[in-house]
Amino acid sequence: MAAITRLQQLQLLHPPPLTVRRSLLFHKPKQLTRSRPRSFSTSPILCSNNSHNTPESSASTVGANASIVGDLLDYLNESWTHFHATAEAKRQLIAAGFHLLNENDEWDLKPGGRYFFTRNMSCLVAFSVGEKYTVGNGFHVIAAHTDSPCLKLKPRSASSKSGYLMINVQTYGGGLWHTWFDRDLSVAGRVILRGSNGSFVHKLVKVKRPLLRIPTLAIHLDRTVNKDGFKPNVETQLIPLLASKLEEASMETKEKSTTTSSKAAHHPLLMQALSDELNSNIDDIVSIELNVCDTQPSCLGGGNDEFIFSGRLDNLASSYCALRALIDSCKSPGDLSSEQAIRMVALFDNEEVGSGSIQGAGAPTMFQAMRRIISCLADKYVGEGAFERAIRKSFLVSADMAHGVHPNFMDKHEEHHRPEMQKGLVIKHNANQRYATSGVTSFLFKEIGKIHNLPTQEFVVRNDMGCGSTIGPILASGAGIRTVDCGIPQLSMHSVREICGKEDIDIAYKHFKAFYQTFSSIDKKLNVDS
Repeated sequence: MAAITRLQQLQLLHPPPLTVRRSLLFHKPKQLTRSRPRSFSTSPILCSNNSHNTPESSASTVGANASIVGDLLDYLNESWTHFHATAEAKRQLIAAGFHLLNENDEWDLKPGGRYFFTRNMSCLVAFSVGEKYTVGNGFHVIAAHTDSPCLKLKPRSASSKSGYLMINVQTYGGGLWHTWFDRDLSVAGRVILRGSNGSFVHKLVKVKRPLLRIPTLAIHLDRTVNKDGFKPNVETQLIPLLASKLEEASMETKEKSTTTSSKAAHHPLLMQALSDELNSNIDDIVSIELNVCDTQPSCLGGGNDEFIFSGRLDNLASSYCALRALIDSCKSPGDLSSEQAIRMVALFDNEEVGSGSIQGAGAPTMFQAMRRIISCLADKYVGEGAFERAIRKSFLVSADMAHGVHPNFMDKHEEHHRPEMQKGLVIKHNANQRYATSGVTSFLFKEIGKIHNLPTQEFVVRNDMGCGSTIGPILASGAGIRTVDCGIPQLSMHSVREICGKEDIDIAYKHFKAFYQTFSSIDKKLNVDS
């Protein structure tokens, strides 16, 4: 208070010139600006005061100056969960003219066609067939994943402690759980509703207002936390707070006639919030599958708006760049006229927990789809081993975020392999096959970048540290498809709030698009097993 008084005294004794005071008085804050409507977005760019270049609807050249960063922010802000990410991808594919298939139905495919299907609304495979495709030709695939580390509600989430209503959660994946404390949290996911005719309806839900919070313990009650480190017990101390018991009593009175198992398992107050979002009766909600989500929007940051601050960059940034590259590589008439291969995107669930699920990369989803595509497009006998021949001519880009060098922890990186943000995709190598990259696949992917003047970087983990992995080795070994592992460099991986470079998003998009448009011609120039 004394400092403020002293400052006021100085201002009275030495007032600023009249022109300065006038400028302060009539100064108008810089308004948030946004670009004109984009091809795949209707919501505004949040937390950004920087105009973005936008892709022209007719743009098909890799070297265009258009930016997809604004569209990525929209995608991230829509995709609170793996379900929402898949649903938004589905919406964009339909808007771009792709035809929705169902795995339960027979397929009718044609050269030049564009198709996709979803599985569990958390896994998606999309593809476009070259007009000059013949059975036995290869698939050019970019694969990524839709899931991220998060907290998920337990089947019976309702609990109470010391006069508070609490939500019991499970930890999903290897999250930096201390970053979830003191955040404005909510829930999103999917529900099953009872229909009016006795059927059931699958719907996605998102409660946008802050609903939950995991409070930290005050330092006055934990004096050694800064010395000993913050090490919460994830079973007993990572429990979101919903409300006070007073609210529960009010809701129980209001809903005392409700006796379904889902309401008994979850707080009535939570169920009411869901029913309000769904515009349905609480009694009609028969099942829920919810994630705890951070409500802070994805946005641009940094002194020059050069960074993206967001949750779930790992791995929705890769997923969106791949999706958009596929859409834009075959949107204009003639884009597939000389293509002899099939261009494909595969977005899987459950990578963060090993991929061992029906919707994960460990399931044969992508390879089953390839077999069906080959069968549909074979209008006559095409000889022995059509699928096996196609696999040998195929190429997979496993796209998952990479570890950029941390300025405060540079020693955590191998001295000669320290990827930096804003300098292009990172090709990942590991002699012990934690990544699927080989000398051949690395060369081919780098050659695409070289031709289109797109930078690449390389990463290997230190010998005295463990190495993470991706879906690359799983898919590469699943059917023997050539694979390169790559990713956009980022910091704070698996935090509730991550960071990557804005320029790297556009570089990744252009590299992926170039892969679809030019890999066929590059691959013909190298024969390893002749």
